[in-house]
Formats: sequence, C-alpha cells, structure tokens
Amino acid sequence: MESERRNSNDSRMQGFRPSFRAVVLIIALLWVVVVTLYGLLKPISNGCVMTYMYPTYIPISTAKAVLSAKYGLYLYHEGWRNIDFKEHLKSLKGVPVLFIPGNGGSYKQARSSFFCHCSESERAYQGGALEHTFYREAYLTSEEGGNADVNDFQLPNQYANRLDWFSVDLEGEHSAMDGRILEEHTEYVVYAIHRILDQYKESHDAREREGAAITASLPKSVILIGHSMGGFVARAATVHPHLRKSTVETILTLSSPHQSPPVALQPSLGHYYESINQEWRQGYDVQTAQTGEYVSSPKLSHVVIVSISGGYNDYQVRSKLESLDGIVPSTHGFMISSTSMKNVWLSMEHQAICWCNQLVVQVSHTLLSLIDSRRGQPLSDTQKRLAILSKMLRSGIQQSFKWRSQLFWSTRVPFKDVKYTAVSQDHTFSDCPSSVHWSDDVPERDLYIQKKTVNILAMDGRRRWLDILELGSNEKSHFIFVTNLAPCSGVRVHLWPQKGNLPSDLPAGKSVLEVTSKMVQIPAGQAPRQIEPGSQTEQASPSALLHLGPEEMHGFRYLTISVAPHTTISGSPPTTSMAIGQFFNPDEGEIEFSPISMLSSRHFHEDIIFKEDHPLAFNLSFAINLGLLPVTFSLKTTSCGIKGSGLLDEGGDMDNTKLCKQRCFPPIAFAWDPTSGLQIFPNLYSETLVVDSSPALWTSTGAEKTVVLLLLDPNCSYKASLAVSVTKAASRYLLLYCPKMFAFNVAVLFFALMRQAHERPIPSILKAVETNLRIPFPFFPLAVVPILFCLFFSFITSQPFPPFCSFTIVSITCYLLSNGFIILLILISELVFYVAAYLHVSMKRRWQLRKGNFFFLFLQWFMNLSSRFFSLKVVRILGARPLFVPIFMAIILSTFVHPALGLLILLFSHALCCHSFLCNSLTASLRSNVRKKEVDDKSEGNCSSQQVTSQPGSPSKENRPSYSQAQEDIFHQRHGLLVLHLVAAIMFGPSLVSWLQRIGMHKSFPRFLDSLLCICMILHGIFSSESLGNSSLPFPRILGQEMSLSFIYLIAGIYCYLSGLNMVPYKAMYAMGAVSIISFASTVVQVWTGAPRDRGKWKPRRQ
Repeated sequence: MESERRNSNDSRMQGFRPSFRAVVLIIALLWVVVVTLYGLLKPISNGCVMTYMYPTYIPISTAKAVLSAKYGLYLYHEGWRNIDFKEHLKSLKGVPVLFIPGNGGSYKQARSSFFCHCSESERAYQGGALEHTFYREAYLTSEEGGNADVNDFQLPNQYANRLDWFSVDLEGEHSAMDGRILEEHTEYVVYAIHRILDQYKESHDAREREGAAITASLPKSVILIGHSMGGFVARAATVHPHLRKSTVETILTLSSPHQSPPVALQPSLGHYYESINQEWRQGYDVQTAQTGEYVSSPKLSHVVIVSISGGYNDYQVRSKLESLDGIVPSTHGFMISSTSMKNVWLSMEHQAICWCNQLVVQVSHTLLSLIDSRRGQPLSDTQKRLAILSKMLRSGIQQSFKWRSQLFWSTRVPFKDVKYTAVSQDHTFSDCPSSVHWSDDVPERDLYIQKKTVNILAMDGRRRWLDILELGSNEKSHFIFVTNLAPCSGVRVHLWPQKGNLPSDLPAGKSVLEVTSKMVQIPAGQAPRQIEPGSQTEQASPSALLHLGPEEMHGFRYLTISVAPHTTISGSPPTTSMAIGQFFNPDEGEIEFSPISMLSSRHFHEDIIFKEDHPLAFNLSFAINLGLLPVTFSLKTTSCGIKGSGLLDEGGDMDNTKLCKQRCFPPIAFAWDPTSGLQIFPNLYSETLVVDSSPALWTSTGAEKTVVLLLLDPNCSYKASLAVSVTKAASRYLLLYCPKMFAFNVAVLFFALMRQAHERPIPSILKAVETNLRIPFPFFPLAVVPILFCLFFSFITSQPFPPFCSFTIVSITCYLLSNGFIILLILISELVFYVAAYLHVSMKRRWQLRKGNFFFLFLQWFMNLSSRFFSLKVVRILGARPLFVPIFMAIILSTFVHPALGLLILLFSHALCCHSFLCNSLTASLRSNVRKKEVDDKSEGNCSSQQVTSQPGSPSKENRPSYSQAQEDIFHQRHGLLVLHLVAAIMFGPSLVSWLQRIGMHKSFPRFLDSLLCICMILHGIFSSESLGNSSLPFPRILGQEMSLSFIYLIAGIYCYLSGLNMVPYKAMYAMGAVSIISFASTVVQVWTGAPRDRGKWKPRRQ
C-alpha cells in the first residue's frame, strides 16, 4: 500500500519535475543574464570631455490649455549674471532651435544636451568657424542629390547669426513605454513650435513700437534637435496635421530610435510608430490625383533629417533602430555613427551623447554653418543644407571597405585633374592655396628612394622621389601613406609624368597632378609623451592617410612626397613628426579567421607573428560578425629594427617596449559595418574589437563576416593574439535580441497550449513545453519551419536575404532561451501553487479534527449570524454568477484606467481557480488513499471474496480517481492560461510603470487598441474552460477537416514566431487577441446552439 500511495504522489507531481533539457536551458538563461548584467554594470571609458556651462532658464508664457498646464517651454541663456527676462525676450532675433528630451529626460537634467549645445553654440558663434583644413571632405553622391553646384558650396568663415535655444519640459515622463504619452508629447511640441515663432513676432513688434533698429528677418521655421525618443517626437510633430506649413525644415536626432521602439511591447506604441513611419514614406512621394495628374510636390520635400547614433557603447538604442533606411530617402537625410563622425571618432553611451564635448562642439558648428549670411536664417535650399550637414559631420573615409573595385577611401565625387600653368616662379600647385606656400623645390633638397617603404622622421623640407614603375612592380601596385603632418601646410604629394623641378619645366601636354587633398583625416589618438624636456618622445600617432590605386597612378612615372621645413617654437621641445609610405600588394596582407579559430580562441591561443618589413596595411577578415561575437585583439611589439645595436640586449621587456614606442607609430584599426558604418580603434595595443551590427535579423542585409583594416609600422615586428570576449558577446546578444525573445515567449506558450488541447489526459504545461523540445520531432518543425517560411517570403517578395547561418543559429538560440524563461516561470508558479495547496489541505484537515472545541463552536455561531448578509438578493445573484464580478472589474479597469490592471484581475482569477482545483485534486487523492487503506485493512481481516460497499454519498473506488484527474486537468488548463496572460501582463509592465508615474497628474483614457486586446484576453481567460475542453470548434470545415483549437494555437504560435523574427514583439498581442476572440466565439456558439460540450473522456495515465 505504501508503494501505491507513492505511485499516486508520483503521478500527481510528474508535472512539477523538470527534465534534464529544461534544467540546462534554465542554467544557460541565468548565465546569460548574469554575464549581461556584469557587462552592463562595468564602467565604460568613452574618452569624452565634459562640457561646462552657466545656465539661466527663461520661462515662455503659454496658453492655459490642458497640456500647457502640465508641460513647459523655456529659453536658455548662457551666463551667471541676473538678467531681465522680459527685456531678454524682447531682444530675440537669432535662429530658433528647439531641444526635445527623450525617455525620462527633462530640461532640468544636469548633463542635458540642451545645456551643452547652448553653451557651446554661443562660444562657437563668438569664436568663429572652425579652422579650415585641406583633408578630403565628404560630398553628396549622385544618389543623394549631389551635383557640382551643391558640392562646391563653400562653408562660411564667419557665422551670420547666433542660435536661440529653447527646450520643452516634459516632466521626465517615460515616452518610450507608452504610446499615449508619446502622442501627448507630440501635440505639445507642435504647440511649442507655434509658440516660439509667435514669440519672435511679439519681440519684433515690441522693438518696432519702441523704434529700435530692425535688421534681421523673422524666422519661419524652427530647427529641431531630439535626444532618444525626443527624436521620434520631432519626426511625429513634423507630420502632425495641426503643424503650420514649412515650420520645420531641419531635424537632428541623437541616439533616437526611428525604425521601432527600443522595447516594442505595447501594441498602441508599435502601431503609432508604424503610422508615423508610413506618413514619412508617403511624405516624400509626389502628390497626384486619381487620374495620375500632378497635384503638388511631396509634403516633406523641404525637410532634411540626420540621425546620429552612439555606436556600440549605446546599449539602450542599437544602431539598427536609428537607421533611416526605408523611411527617409538618401536625398533628404542619412544616419552617421559617432565613431565615424569628423572630429569625434568616439563611441558613447546613451546619455553621454548629450554632453560629450567633442560631439557637442561639432554639432554646434554644423548648425551655425546652416545659416544664410544674407538673411540670417537657415538656408532654404534642401540640397545645400544636406551638403553642409554631410561636410561637417561625415569624414572623408568611405563607409565601406573595397580593395579593388574602387578606392576604399571616399570617392563621393570624381577627383578633378589639376592642370598647372606656369605663371611665375613663385606659383605653387593650385590644389593648395598660396597662403600655405612654404618653399620652392630645388634639386639640392631632392632625395631618391630606392626601397618600397619610405620613412620620414623629421620636417626636413625635402622632396622624396619614388619611381612608380620600379617600386610598384611585382604586383605591388597600391601605395599607402600615413603621417601626422597636415596636408598642404606640412606635407604635399604629387604625381609626375617625368622628372622636373617645377611643373613649368614639363613639356606641353604633360602636367603634374597634386593628390594632397585626397588625404583623409583619421583620429590621432593621444599626443606623444615626453619623459624629460629635450628627450625623445614616443612616436606620434598618424592623423592622415592616403591610398592610391593603380587606376589613379596610371600614366604617371614618379610620385613625390614634399615635407615642409621644420619650425621650432621658442621655449618648447621639438614636435615629433612621422610619415611612412609603402608600395604593397593587398593579397599579402589578407588574414582570415575561421569560425573554429574564433570560437576556440577563448581556450587555445594561437599567436600571429608580423615580422619586420611586413605590409603596412593588413586586411583582417572575421568569419563571424564582430557585432555578434566581439573579440579582444591584443598586440605586442617584439622588435623595432634595432637588433644589432645592443640596446635590446641591455634592457628588459619594459625597456624594449619603451624603445619601440619611440620608433614605431601606434597601430590603428578600421572596422566597417553596413549598419553603423566606420569604427576606428586608435592605439590598438589591447582592445575589444566590436561593431554595432545586427547581423541576425530578418531585415539584415550585410555580410556575416566583418572586415578590419589594420595599419602597422613596417619597421617593427609584432605578436598578436585573439580571444573571444564572453561578457561582451553575452551582453550584446541579450541587448540585440531581447525583443525577439519576448515574441518567442508567447510562441512557446501557444505551442504548449496546442499540445494541451490535443492530448488526453491533459498534460501539465511544463510537460507540454518539454515535449516540444524533443529532437528531431517536434522541435525542428516548430523552431525551423518559421525560419524557412520567412526566407521563402523574402524570396517571393524580392527582398534581400538575411545572412543564413547567423540568422538561423541566433533565432534557434533565442527560441531555446525563451523556452528556458517559460520553464522558469512555470516552475516558480507551480512551486507557489503546490506549497499553498498543501498548506491549505493540511490546515483544513487539522481544522476538521477540532470540530468539538469551544473556538470552533464560537466560529460556527458567528458564521450563522452572518448568514443573513449572504441571504440578500444581490449577494445570492452574485453567488450564482461568480464570474460576473471579476469580468466587470477587469473590463472597467482595462477600458478606463490601464489594461495591465485588468490583466492583474484576470491573473488573480486564474490563481484562485488554480488553487481551488489543485486543492480539490489533492483532497480527493488523500481521501482515496485513506479509503484504500481502510479497504485493505478490512480485506486482510475478512475473506478475500467479501464485497466492500461504499458509504452513501461518497465517491466510489472507480469514480474517485476520475474526479481527482478531472480536477488536475482543469488545473493544468488554467495554469497554462495563467502563464500566457502573465507574459502579456509583463509586456504591459513598462506602460504600467509610466502610468504610475503620472498618478496625480492629468491622465487620459488608454488607447482603444490596448483596451480591446486586453478585454479579449480577459474573456478568453474567464471562459477558456469551455473552449479548451473541446477537441473541435463549431465552425465550418477547412478542406474537409474540423477546425480544432490545437490548430488555432499552432497558427498563433507561428505568427508570434514570425513577429519575433521581424523584431515586432507587440504583434504577438494580436495573436492573443485573435485566439481569444475565436475561443470566446466558440463558447458563445455552443451555448446559443445548445451543442454538447465534450470535456473529453478521461483515460488513465500509463505507469
């Protein structure tokens, strides 16, 4: 008998014991979460310089509207002295700029981008434009609307007007969590734009009444700058129907998600994003009538937008979300990463992009460059504004890496062959202005280089000749040159058809081509250190790079490098100069890292040796995208060309390193990625190479591998090692694909509910999830078929395919981790239910043993006294319909307060039902065991053939297990729905947090879409016991087959899976709503038609 009771307990608890697969998934999930938190909490050094300011905030009076009473509008003034607010407002005549804070942001933030840009723009206005350099600039391509007139537009030398900075105070509300808040912010920003322009009109009229001189014209538009969600609010305000025409023409966003919200969990938030993006797509289309006749130009033809991303250090908003692809055409905007931004070159965190001085200064000068010198307001020409933004923000380095098809340095416009004419002996090459002329070339200063590598260690004022035909032989047809000397003022490079002292000495028909302006600027890193005054310093980092391909040198015989004469500043140590050029073959510098070598590098280090006289440029190809699997690349200098001097023998490794740093320039790496563009790693001695890529998404179009250009001093030898960064990889994995996992969580539950609706007896939700993990079936059909379907859909719609290997592996891994998360939720909830049920049953049994004591009699008397309350008609009606109260409360809360509160009522109802049915099952099982023991005791004392009769009113031996099993089945049904709706409540959690923040403030009703979906889920949860028990639905047959509820769950699960692959997890709510409507409709149809409700026959479990 003891063994029978043990078997009964094992049968009852079998749904609570996770399998080995489940335990492994839970451990893997917890490990990823812990490693991710460790990587996120680890401080990041971004190299940014703090921006300091002395702010004063002038409130702008607003009308007493509903939103105006809650939000505010302020004008910024730089300075610590007290000023008269009215007089200051009266003197407004600059260019209005409106800053829009992001999620949880406010104008009161200590490190607000609003303050930093205000103070730096005022300093830039007073200090003038940036010093002009002669590096290659970025130009607009023909696809971007570039032409000769636009690209030749010169930047101003002096700014025509100052910037007046305004900011909206949005009370720090979390706009990234709730779509309704985002809409309210948009409406107030539209009002703020109108109020700013009206304030300029009021100030103009006030000055006119006082007889003051009026020269500046009134602004007709406002420049919008938005951080985080503020950038999306700026775009939403631009297409708002109440916005005045042409009041917004330039938008600049900082770390703003444009494709979708960072955490797209709320349906109304995702729907609002889709509607705004669709309006922007249509805004650039020509307006035509139904007959096809031209009506008007595109609504947004005058709007230019630039999105600036923070790069790989911005873990809150990924660069993929900040892209403008598919929303804004390249003729009206572009995205640029701060890592490839001119004079910035840094990756920064989500908040650091607001106050990073390098970025703030560059943005301030960019905005000031947009001002027309004649009108004192921004340029009206769209292409000129885009060209200025491109020149000021983009670097001359191209955003892709191509060795042979074209130059990998910027070729945005064809290089113009410069023809020189001999006007006088003092005439210099026309590519550099005469203002930087430093000497004439004379034969005594010429040097003739016989090696393929040329080294320049001093500004000696000499010209070096390199024979292209001789040094460029043996397939070494490419020339690369790095230096820390500024083009024109420090170094000049020319191509000569033949030798000569001056271009005028060449015969007619032949000319010298100066290619100095093809040099591109690169980050120079830290300045070289000098241990003692007058001693040798460390080698300087290169700040410029020039690459010439065989096509560009075709037709020329010689290449000359002219260096300016050295200038010494009195009282300071001499500066360190460096320049290295080399003819090389790109094939010699190609190194490929296979997936096996990258994955095994964590435990098996394989050093890579770069010997002296190696190529200056190496092409490192990583088979696995560095955005998915970052690697730590360590580089150590082993020698530096002074082996025979004895210096290395006398000193140790530390001294050797110091000596080599004085001779070898610091290595530098360039990484290109289709998503985030160029990323540069200066002083690459030990650095984690990572790109902000999203290589495993449905919309990803880039290659699976990452290409890195490594520049090493050919005079030195190096030893390099490679190791996968586990913390970086885990952090990026969870941050990139966490939205995908939310939709997969719902898919896992729908697949489990499918198995519950199909099998009898109904398995526990834990067993259903574990069964779906069996390999090969049903795991591969559930996990792989949706992936194949999305690839087939891309094929029939002619869309580019995502990288197959990484896309498949990452998607299946996310699906497995989602299974682990769901299993963890199930185990926690089951543990709570079983503990509560056992405590309830044991306390109830002990209470029944104390029926005769005084306390029990007193409690019974009290219950009889209170029975009068329960005899009331209202109470009796509610008692006959116990579901009415939770349904009514949940629907009211979902409709008028917040949908998550209605789901909480539903979860509470699920919990009570689960607890009740589990207690009934445990009680029936315990009674059955007691009765079996009594029967066995009587059977042992009497004849074995004696018939044992049941007591009247008590369940028989046959039907007692059936009742216990029925109660347990209902518990499993309710438990599965509880976990499903718990996941839905978690997805509404961020929105609930933002709602709680606004308690006591003006609140509006929830969005209709959110309330409708929650009401559907509430009805599904309340009436689910009827529909779940049926094997078929009372709907028309499809292809002669009955439509079963398990089939509906399967379709819903696949839809959620595809939503996760497309990174739109909020659409999983649509599947929940559709299933809820079908389930509720089937129950209504059954009740209306009087159809029998087949609960399914119970079958004993196999032992």
